[in-house]
Amino acid sequence: MGLIYVPNKKNGITYVYESTNYWDKDKKQSRSKRICIGKLDENGNLIPSKRLTATMASQPAKQGPVPSTNIKHSYYGATYLFDAIGESLGITDDLKTCFPENHKQILSVAYFLILEDRNSLIRFPKWDRTHYHPYGGCISSQRSSDLFASITEEAKARFFRLQGNRRMENEYWAYDTTSISSYSESLKQVKYGINKDNDPLPQINLALLFGEESGLPFYYRKLAGNISDVKTVKNLLADIDWLGLRKVKLVMDRGFYSEDNINALYQNHLKFLMASKVSLKFVQQELNKVRDNIRTRRNYNSTYQLHSHTTMTEWHYSQERPYKGDVIKDKRRIYLHIYFSGEKALEHETRFNAMLDMLEAELISGNRNPEHEKQYVKYFDIISTPIRGIKVTPKQDAIAKAEKDYGFFVLISNEIKDPILALETYRNKDLVEKAFGNLKERLNLRRTAVSSESSLEGKLFVQFVALIYLSYLKKQMSEKGLYKSYTMQELLDELDVIEAYENPGSALRVGEVTKKQSELYKAMGVTPPNTL
Repeated sequence: MGLIYVPNKKNGITYVYESTNYWDKDKKQSRSKRICIGKLDENGNLIPSKRLTATMASQPAKQGPVPSTNIKHSYYGATYLFDAIGESLGITDDLKTCFPENHKQILSVAYFLILEDRNSLIRFPKWDRTHYHPYGGCISSQRSSDLFASITEEAKARFFRLQGNRRMENEYWAYDTTSISSYSESLKQVKYGINKDNDPLPQINLALLFGEESGLPFYYRKLAGNISDVKTVKNLLADIDWLGLRKVKLVMDRGFYSEDNINALYQNHLKFLMASKVSLKFVQQELNKVRDNIRTRRNYNSTYQLHSHTTMTEWHYSQERPYKGDVIKDKRRIYLHIYFSGEKALEHETRFNAMLDMLEAELISGNRNPEHEKQYVKYFDIISTPIRGIKVTPKQDAIAKAEKDYGFFVLISNEIKDPILALETYRNKDLVEKAFGNLKERLNLRRTAVSSESSLEGKLFVQFVALIYLSYLKKQMSEKGLYKSYTMQELLDELDVIEAYENPGSALRVGEVTKKQSELYKAMGVTPPNTL
């Protein structure tokens, strides 16, 4: 069975016939039977005939690929990959559950963001004309704005809950924040704060929770741009409780450290691994005990080229109970992991001496910087006389005090006892930094220009969905060593050229797949598509 296109010279219309070959026993030859199923419009799309429309409406639904009503061929290979990943990770089912009316549009926009690296959604109509995707239709600029505005907080929270429950119970979840600069002056949470990209614009902050073993994000929260990291932990714990997530283990950098936050983690019975400042009193007490003897062969790890030591000590826990008007005080077990890196010590010392050189030069030249006055006094004795001018003498005791902790860093945990395992777990949180890089660069979120709160919220969510796919691809490519031969864009381009053919009344037909493309699908954990 095939399609035949017959142009009518009188009216200029091209009619489409479905041709079926059969064997004529009487005439002993092959014959064909044609049935008109419609005509082509100006764009080459099929306008079904009344007979075809009635036939399709009367036929019961069948399992399997949905028959097409258009004559079209489109790029399909990357879409097939994303569809398979979405099924495997439960993204498709969870979106359908939470967004029954527009889940296909969400997926199509997410696919576009991944494939069209750094391109604006203004280009979606052009992309739609050449690509097969879940929604199967054009999403104009106005329609995308309506889509973003329709994404509710309730539906997002349900999606986070479903995705969170799919993650492994025993893995650590890395938590971190980033800043997103904004041109908009109408968004309430756009504030000036500590911009992690050194961008002079005001910003919003974005907090992200990321499974270290799965390599996948499953929760985010938008924050005002002037909120510091340390203030976000208690709301994170409240969200975790509200989402119904259990057996949570968090890994965070030292920007989240405070006594109140550690107490809150203990109070909520959560496991944690966190970096902290070496200058803290309880850290200094333990560090002073091992400062002179940590650099032994027994404490050396050749993989990371550093020395380590672990001490089990006590955390002085306190909990205020407003309803009773008292404070519970107790002691909790905590593991303090101390590390010394000669390479880091050299870096710190070199940087410190460069700063001292700069300060001394400013003092001698008389070009003092008002912002450096405290440092001048801290590290130098300064004598000025009319005859000899300015004489600068380093305060060696102050300099030695500053240098004594160079090369040391610490991690604290209420679960991990081994220092190297703690270090490996902590370093895996780099996944979050790389995820932020994907959001800002590949998904075009370094600076946002949206002007309404609802559009920003909805767009962030769709970009977050796209980030899940990107994170999966990155993890698979890293594990299979594919970055030696491909960038992510090159891999997606290699698969994207596979075409699919749509014919009225027929299931989607996939074009040729090369051996290389088939191997790439398998490396991504996906079964290659069936072809004729």
